[in-house]
Amino acid sequence: MAKKKSTKFVCQACGYETPKWMGRCPSCGAWNQMMEEMETDKNDRRSRVSMSGKAAKAEAIQDITVSKEPRVKTKLGELNRVLGGGVVPGSLVLIGGDPGIGKSTLLLQVSAQLNQVGGRVLYVSGEESASQIKMRADRLEVKGSDFFIYPETDMAAIRQTIEDIKPDYVIIDSIQTMSQPDVQSVVGSVSQVRESTADLMKIAKSNNIAIFIVGHVTKEGAIAGPRMLEHMVDTVLYFEGDRHHTFRILRAVKNRFGSTNEIGIFEMRDGGLIEVLNPSELFLEERLAGATGSAIVAAMEGTRPILVEVQSLITPTVFGNAKRTASGLDHNRVSLIMAVLEKRAGMLLQNQDAYLKAAGGVKLDEPAIDLAIAVSIASSYREKETKSTDCFIGEIGLTGEIRRVSRIDQRVQEAAKLGFTRMFIPKNNIGGWTFPKEIEIVGVTTIADTLRKAFGEN
Repeated sequence: MAKKKSTKFVCQACGYETPKWMGRCPSCGAWNQMMEEMETDKNDRRSRVSMSGKAAKAEAIQDITVSKEPRVKTKLGELNRVLGGGVVPGSLVLIGGDPGIGKSTLLLQVSAQLNQVGGRVLYVSGEESASQIKMRADRLEVKGSDFFIYPETDMAAIRQTIEDIKPDYVIIDSIQTMSQPDVQSVVGSVSQVRESTADLMKIAKSNNIAIFIVGHVTKEGAIAGPRMLEHMVDTVLYFEGDRHHTFRILRAVKNRFGSTNEIGIFEMRDGGLIEVLNPSELFLEERLAGATGSAIVAAMEGTRPILVEVQSLITPTVFGNAKRTASGLDHNRVSLIMAVLEKRAGMLLQNQDAYLKAAGGVKLDEPAIDLAIAVSIASSYREKETKSTDCFIGEIGLTGEIRRVSRIDQRVQEAAKLGFTRMFIPKNNIGGWTFPKEIEIVGVTTIADTLRKAFGEN
């Protein structure tokens, strides 16, 4: 008599497993996310074997030779920067983003460029037919001899096709549409996503194939599926932006082969995505001359310095409690800086509504932006404008001191390149490096000292 397969209940939000149904997941607290799935046979597991039949084996560490991983560069320099210098063969890259943001467009362009440098590409789509992809490719002027389109969702068939074609690069669009025949659960469930990604990881590592995976995101902005998905892959990229605007930001939040928190900026046009080579100029081009509540900061995004305008609007409150609103900035950081300004700079802000934003849609979260936030708040509160050629960098402590920041030389060089003539930096950052002669460096120690010098007060 055949043994009856047992079932389990899996939370579709976090992957928690339990033998009985529960209304609320005890792990993540989500309601009505438990779905019944069949138990898989744990004995049916295969070792990591390449398409040539070579199995992985244990080797002594002194016998393993390590060479610098090769990089394949695309024509999109911004993508190369985010990936750490180019596409690494054998890597597994996960790209997430809102619907309609341009993930498929980006990967179709990248596929064509990788094909042009001599790579064989297999584009697997579980959401579109071959003719639909061809229509987009014609609009983007994408073509190639070793560029294959494969509309399929069955992982067994995809695995066989990879063995037949032997591509150098594989695109999976998207991982939530892929299904494992031996996993008894619905497509897009935690088990299906986990097993499909594990299968793709084996293919990538065993055969030195670079695989790009498109992942759907939840309403909170995180990639859908188990959190384990982000741990399994080598690189996690988020494609951000407003679909009603043309600019897109590709952000790396995990990268085993490069810097994290690196960003690349693109502009969406009719012919596809075009890289923005000078994002600092882009973020500052619409700044109004003589406006109050504005300050410029040189923020670091990965290894790149970017000049961004921090804007503040301070108005008397008409309610009992003052309102604090921040866009692109951390709300708690804004509240902390306003408390320091009230205590250390004598500004009565407890009865003032504060609205702050980082212009251009970029998100700033490093400590070096504190000084620019404080100056923009003071500018709006006192109705005094800052000079358009001033830039502010520094972390603010609770006692009002200005603390040193990292990579000060790169920040100053970026500001000088865009025509800024004066920079306010922590006094402890002066020394040990050479700054451009065309820019005046003002060392400051406290927030009160900064405001006096910035607004020309005695």
